[in-house]
Amino acid sequence: MTISVKVMRRPEPGETSYLRATLRGMALTFKHLVNPKKVTVEYPEERPDLSPRWRGTHVMETHADGRPKCVACGLCPTVCPANCIRLVGGEDDMGNRYPLVYEIDEFRCIFCGMCQEVCPVEAIHVGVHFENAEYTRDRFVYDLDRLMAQEHPSTLLWDPSDGASE
Repeated sequence: MTISVKVMRRPEPGETSYLRATLRGMALTFKHLVNPKKVTVEYPEERPDLSPRWRGTHVMETHADGRPKCVACGLCPTVCPANCIRLVGGEDDMGNRYPLVYEIDEFRCIFCGMCQEVCPVEAIHVGVHFENAEYTRDRFVYDLDRLMAQEHPSTLLWDPSDGASE
């Protein structure tokens, strides 16, 4: 493999004028200044419109009595490609399974949504939320209580048969 080097000749002073390039740059700047279709969002005063399928911070669904919907089947930590879900299941006197420990490391999560898709009882969802800034790294580990306390809406599942969901 040979490496080729292209040598560029720099124009001598007086051979070129930078006036045309300067005017072209100013015209482009002025065009964006008066453009009615502004793309810049003045966050945080102005909130961006997120897609209904945006995948952000997780939400744990709950029953009406406040118990988590999770049945501790273990599918979400199994399918998680980032290995960011920690689940320790328990069982009550009636034989119902529930999570003793359910933690999601949001710092490690890649927000692929596999946990949401594999959940048989639709207990865990990725939510329409993106402002998850914290001061310490350990605050990114969301435990079960914090996941159940999330109030933002959850995202819609992608249906490949629905053309409108693209």
